Amino acid sequence: MRLRWAVAAVAAIAVGAGVAVLAQAEEAAPAGGFDFGAPEVVADGLELPWGMDFLPDGSALVTQRDTAQILRMAPGEPAEPVMVVSGVVPGGEGGLLGLAVSPAYDTDGLIYVYYTAESDNRVGTVTLDDHTPTPVLTGIPKANIHNGGRIEFGPDGMLYVTTGDAADRDASQDPENLGGKILRVEPDGAVPSDNPFPGSPVYSLGHRNVQGIAWTGDGRAYASELGQNTWDEVNHVVPGANYGWPVVEGPGGEPDFTPPLHTWTTAEASPSGAAIHGETLFVAALRGSRLWLVPLDGGEPYSVLDGSYGRLRTVEIGPDGWLWIATSNGGDDLVLRFPPTT
Repeated sequence: MRLRWAVAAVAAIAVGAGVAVLAQAEEAAPAGGFDFGAPEVVADGLELPWGMDFLPDGSALVTQRDTAQILRMAPGEPAEPVMVVSGVVPGGEGGLLGLAVSPAYDTDGLIYVYYTAESDNRVGTVTLDDHTPTPVLTGIPKANIHNGGRIEFGPDGMLYVTTGDAADRDASQDPENLGGKILRVEPDGAVPSDNPFPGSPVYSLGHRNVQGIAWTGDGRAYASELGQNTWDEVNHVVPGANYGWPVVEGPGGEPDFTPPLHTWTTAEASPSGAAIHGETLFVAALRGSRLWLVPLDGGEPYSVLDGSYGRLRTVEIGPDGWLWIATSNGGDDLVLRFPPTT
């Protein structure tokens, strides 16, 4: 088992049943409701894991961007490839990206995937028996960069899809273009009647490249957004709001645009996946190689795991109550989980 550490501050390593438990001295204190000094490796040797969600039995499904595989994994068990999704055309930042398990999985068996196809990015459904996606939403622009890619079911039962500008800056301000947006659709892809722009899946616009979205217990939505050269953002997502890209990057003071809740320099963050526990937003940072904790009830963001695992792509709260994280270092990647504090 080969693990890549950017900071070699490991206090103890114990391996049992194929699972490594790693205690890091510099992360001994709990933060945000989780003990970051007691990590457990669920799977290693992965290739660019990207999307993650959980089946009703508690096992995780994880996509691999460039191989178009979905892996099934659980603590103490080897990761098991369950399918290669048909029609995925990897390239640059595109490939098999986000994944969301249907809220009605027990009856419909559907797994939603966001993937790069021959001509566009799209969302489709697969099952454990049928690996060819049935399209739900098509026509999302693709490029070598800025493909967005996160999909999540909100507390309202709607499917939210985060997209990037696909290297076309003006697309973000074009309400007819699905790039640079957060989209909201019914599980079958239909446009909800209460969307802010009638007949359109667009929920918010003026984004550069959104790769994380999560909700508080009372239904507030927050999204993480990769900036260009100066500012990365966390935004409180409001239906119909315009977040300013490319006119504004970060806090711009323009009255027509909604300002970000928090910003970082791109070296500190380059944020991807997001999850919320209580009133803390967790944001996985790529270039920043750390996990950001953003208090949503006041206070300044702070980070943990600084440099410990390299680039972090995805963070999710598992049904087991643990915090799950996937790295994105281009080989020998990990899925880890961290226990809740008592």
